[in-house]
Order: sequence, then C-alpha cells, then structure tokens
Amino acid sequence: ITPQRVGFAGGGTDLPAFYRQHGGAVLSSAIDKYIYVTVKRHSSLFNENYRLSYSKTEHVNTLAEIENDIARECLRLVDVEPPLFIATASDLPVSSGLGSSSSFAVGLLYALHTLRGEDVSAGQLAEEACHVELNVLGHPIGKQDQYAAAFGGLNYISFQQDDRVQLDSVWLPGNGSDGLFQNIMLFWTGIQRDANAVLREQNENIKHTGETLIRMREMAAQCRDLLLNDPEDIKQFGELLDEGWKAKRSLADTIASSETDRLYDLARKGGAVGGKIAGAGGGGFLLLLVPPENRDQVRAALSGMMDVPVAYEPRGARLLSVVPG
Repeated sequence: ITPQRVGFAGGGTDLPAFYRQHGGAVLSSAIDKYIYVTVKRHSSLFNENYRLSYSKTEHVNTLAEIENDIARECLRLVDVEPPLFIATASDLPVSSGLGSSSSFAVGLLYALHTLRGEDVSAGQLAEEACHVELNVLGHPIGKQDQYAAAFGGLNYISFQQDDRVQLDSVWLPGNGSDGLFQNIMLFWTGIQRDANAVLREQNENIKHTGETLIRMREMAAQCRDLLLNDPEDIKQFGELLDEGWKAKRSLADTIASSETDRLYDLARKGGAVGGKIAGAGGGGFLLLLVPPENRDQVRAALSGMMDVPVAYEPRGARLLSVVPG
C-alpha cells in the first residue's frame, strides 16, 4: 500500500531539465489515498507466465509482451522468477494529479523486493522508481512523487544539480500536519488529463521560464518556513499557494484551461484563501486552502463537484501482509 501526495509549492522545479541547471525544491505531503499492489506467485496450472490486473487485464508469457510499461520495467529491474500475478487498485481515478503512477512504481518495487526476501529502504525505492520512470521509460516527469510515496509525511525535498536528492521532514508544532489538513479541501474537476503531455510542453519551455521556476523554488522554502513559524496563518499560506499557482499556469498553455480557471475563481469567491490544480495541471483535482468557517460556502460555490475528504498520511509505502510461499 503506497500513499499518493499533494504538492504545495515548487512543482516543476523537480524536472531534471531545470534542477540540473539551477537546483530545485518542493514542499509536498502524502495523503490518506492509496495505490494497492498485490504480487503473488502464480500457479503453474495457468498457461501464462504473467497475469496482470489493473484497468485492463494482461495474460502474457514474456516481459517484452507486457503493455503496462511501469510494471514491465519494474519486473526487469527486480528479477523475480515467473509465473507471477500482479494486481493493482486505487482509491482515486488515474490522471488525477496526485502522483498515482509513481506510487504504483514504488509499491510494485517494494512488493517485488519482498518476494525476493530483500529488505529495501525508502530511499532505494524512491531512486529505483525514478530510474524506471525517468531513465528507462523516458517519461517527462519530475522526481518528487516517488519520494513522497516512499517516505510519506510532510517534506521539503531539494533536488541537487548532480542528481542527489535531500528530503527533510517538516514537523509542525501544535496540531501539526493534521491541523494543516483541516484547512484543505479537494474537489474532483472531472477532467482527466495526460500528465506526460502537460509536462512535455513544460520541459520544452524551460529555457524561457527559468526565472519563474526559480521564484517557484523559493516559494517552496517560504511555505515551509511559514508553516514552521506560524502554522495557523492560513491566509498567508493560501496567498503563497495562489501566487505559486499563477506562476505555474504561465509555464505551459496546457496547465490551465478556461474551465479550471472558472472553477478556481468560483472557489476563491466562495471563501478559499488560495489553491491550485494538483499535479502537472490540466485537470484532475482542485486543491484548496479553506478556513473551516468557509467550507460550506466553498461547497456551495462548487456545487455539483465532488468534495473528496483528505487527511495527512505520515507513513510511506508499507506492507499490509506477507504470506509465505
């Protein structure tokens, strides 16, 4: 079981095309919405070596035949003798902007290592997932989702020019991260988008958007410091999220649309103090910072949209059960 995440600031600065030049940083948190991965040795009574069950079903005999690219390359990386059965399920729709593909990669790698009887650290899981998604498959994504999934918690993650990653846990005073999440609302826009297409355009624009991304990197540290010094100052935190969203939507034409802009404006008028479209942008979830006394007004302003309850998750990828055999 592997958590998904919400990003508060710095998204886009975790792209290698940017951080290898300038360094990057994000502030993000794992949430109580999960990807579930089951891996078991398949009975030789079945005809195929690999049986996969996700949004579709695959019955194949060789790794090369597996269409699910993340599953295929994780199996290549962590050699487990077939026959194998792999199933995955999610609490939320795919392409929702909460890092589901990286959570799947981390969870599958963890399960495969466990099947081999190997202990594996959160850092190793994150790096292996990054290797599969970025290096092997060439997905135009960043490196924050894999670390959020593997480690859990609220973290300030910095990306060095030499590809090293430093993760600093952010421990908040008072009610801590649970208190922060009492001010967070997630609304499902109903718009599913191809994150890779959005990120591909963002990557292509980096040579023109460097100054904006540098400011966004600085905002990640500002958000962290604000939460550490005054976690109850929701208004200022919301203003930083709003500034970050306005900066991010300028990075690529596909990040925002007239519909997502309309929904965000309705939420602000209803009492949200800030927010953003989660993940790469383009659709998925609308993440809002809303004082508790304004929650009903925001729900009314976004009537017809599903409000998905969300809470802080301090734990990263973990095993629910291991059955010998």
